[in-house]
Amino acid sequence: MKGRRAGIAPLQSGHACYRGVVAGVDEAGRGPLAGPVLAAAVILCPDRPVDGLDDSKRLTASQRESLAEAIRENAISYALGRASEREIDRLNIQQASLLAMGRAVEALKIVPDHALIDGKICPALGCHTHAVVKGDATFQEIAAASILAKVARDREMMSLHDQFPVYGFAQHKGYPTQEHLRRLKAHGVSPVHRRSFGPVRALVVTGDDENPGRGAARDEHSQSGLFE
Repeated sequence: MKGRRAGIAPLQSGHACYRGVVAGVDEAGRGPLAGPVLAAAVILCPDRPVDGLDDSKRLTASQRESLAEAIRENAISYALGRASEREIDRLNIQQASLLAMGRAVEALKIVPDHALIDGKICPALGCHTHAVVKGDATFQEIAAASILAKVARDREMMSLHDQFPVYGFAQHKGYPTQEHLRRLKAHGVSPVHRRSFGPVRALVVTGDDENPGRGAARDEHSQSGLFE
């Protein structure tokens, strides 16, 4: 894996800034109209650095996959957390994202002393929390979490594509592209669409959601084989 692009400052190590065990936390999937929000928490090992860590949005899909494998092989601990479509609709996307982050940290095999959270708001955790705006472009730990979260969510959307092929989830991963909006209008609202989000809510309100694609509804807590 090649290093970061020329002209971009290297990411900081949380271990160099905070004493004790440091976890990076980030989420993927705030903007889509369908699917869960996924979060990851990662504790990197200073003695086994992962070369090429970067904000997941700056990386290609193949780079993210390679880095995700390296993170899983070299991290001291990592874990995923999720909030389902129904939880997003019930809580709102901000609170659901915090819920997913909290679940990821709680699932770590080691309790961190510090959690570096991407964004402006921190979930309530049993350790010191630090909100870092653009944290995935600042700290190695948050970048690693952003990569695992993005890879895990993309894999889940690929699984949902198999269940609901008419929506094209494999291409747009649930984001509100013109093609997704066209298919949503043509086929109605599926069980995995977020009914609190504007374009979906509009179809529900008008009653134009009677043909929910093909495939059975999923259980709220299904993990869909994220890393199997």
